[in-house]
Amino acid sequence: MAKENKKKQSLYLSVVVPVYNEEENIPHLCKRLITSLDKLKKTYEIIFTNDGSKDRSLELLTSFHAKYPDKIRIIDFHGNYGQHMAIMAAFEHCRGEVIVTLDADLQNPPEEIAKLIAKMDEGYDYVGSYRDSRKDNAFRTYVSKIVNFVRELITDIKMADHGCMLRAYSREIINQIVASQERSTFIPALAYKFSSNPTEVEVRHDERVAGVSKYNLYGLIRLNFDLITGFSLVPLQLFTMFGMVISFLSGLLVAYMLGRRLLIGPEAEGVFTLFAITFFLISVVIMGIGLVGEYLGRIFQNISHRPRFVIRKIIEDK
Repeated sequence: MAKENKKKQSLYLSVVVPVYNEEENIPHLCKRLITSLDKLKKTYEIIFTNDGSKDRSLELLTSFHAKYPDKIRIIDFHGNYGQHMAIMAAFEHCRGEVIVTLDADLQNPPEEIAKLIAKMDEGYDYVGSYRDSRKDNAFRTYVSKIVNFVRELITDIKMADHGCMLRAYSREIINQIVASQERSTFIPALAYKFSSNPTEVEVRHDERVAGVSKYNLYGLIRLNFDLITGFSLVPLQLFTMFGMVISFLSGLLVAYMLGRRLLIGPEAEGVFTLFAITFFLISVVIMGIGLVGEYLGRIFQNISHRPRFVIRKIIEDK
């Protein structure tokens, strides 16, 4: 038994793939992924996390596990907990010394994993990636650029393309990520904080083979909120400074209106201007409450001690 456990622990590479309703892509993904990894001539495993799929994704993954029992492992979630929790679950069970994350939609080709492994072999502990020419729609492309710009301004995280999930991590970084036990986090940014020698490589980006993106507008907003509020207090600090400036200007306005009333008398004009100023200040207050609530919500989630995800079963070669 000891020899068997040692054998299981001596893997070089773990490839982590979150899956949600990807039945059309899974056959192509598994075949291309295994072919690509075999060419590396390194020991490896592939961990698929079925994130509550409602289609035949689990059935297809199980059939590929039966065909490659020593290469494919499956974590089956009880429900849908999101891409990053699916990755975190795989992190907790992976056995490789190098861990690579890959989306199931084949927009990042499995053949590009070799580029990341080559960089890891050079001694880097975290290899990110950026897409050479994005094949997403214009809205997602430009929103991503804006968020990248904002992230550069308010954090010390340097990533050319935070939306690309094709990344490689050392075992030490994965252990630190797992130990953090964070619920709402952005894994590439968290790994960057733990990294001591990061780098990036350019990777190919293809059109989605089948299906549609699982991130709707709300999901993208939620993800970027996790990125911005999870790694910086700058939004709160900016809001505080903005509030101080508004309070000062409001004080000047009150003093002016009081002086005008004493010297000239009451006025009926300018009421709508005051209404506009009032509505603006109210909107600022509401935004501030929402921002504070975002940070408080993160604290509540982390101290509630509820499970981040529930695993129904793990399918692997015993």
